[in-house]
Amino acid sequence: MILEELKFPIGIFKKPKKITTEILSSYINDILTFPEKLRLEVKNLSDAQLDTQYRTNGWTIRQVVNHCADSHMNSLTRFKLALTEDQPIIKPYYEERWATLADSYKMPIEPALKILEGIHERWVFLLNNLTKKQLERTFVHPEHGKIFRLDENIGFYAWHCNHHLAHITTLKHTKRW
Repeated sequence: MILEELKFPIGIFKKPKKITTEILSSYINDILTFPEKLRLEVKNLSDAQLDTQYRTNGWTIRQVVNHCADSHMNSLTRFKLALTEDQPIIKPYYEERWATLADSYKMPIEPALKILEGIHERWVFLLNNLTKKQLERTFVHPEHGKIFRLDENIGFYAWHCNHHLAHITTLKHTKRW
């Protein structure tokens, strides 16, 4: 596999021209089912396997799982900011630096899996109760210099779930685990 395929095993996120109710439901379902799918993929992995990089100069599976917890906590907060403030400027964070902290690369993954289960349960409840007008609310991401709509961001996070899940499943397939 070439480096780009290892880095983006499902490709990069492509926003559809129109986000229909069906597309949105599919996105929300991906977010809903991610914690369980992730848990199933990592449940029988040894510490040595969890500490294996999914690609050269990439994160370990342990770091990927912890990154998802960090990222999805931030995303839920961004959604709530966009729903309660007028076009807030969100605070970006250095995910690559967070991945070097001890709670990302040393500790067991069970706490991150529990965080993901709780975050996703609340997040999906919120997403399923948004009005059309709320789905159009926005936030500003200063790192990208772009305004993001919530319905678009739901799609991005559905992709994010599947993207990182594919890092793990691709590595498991390659290593024949």
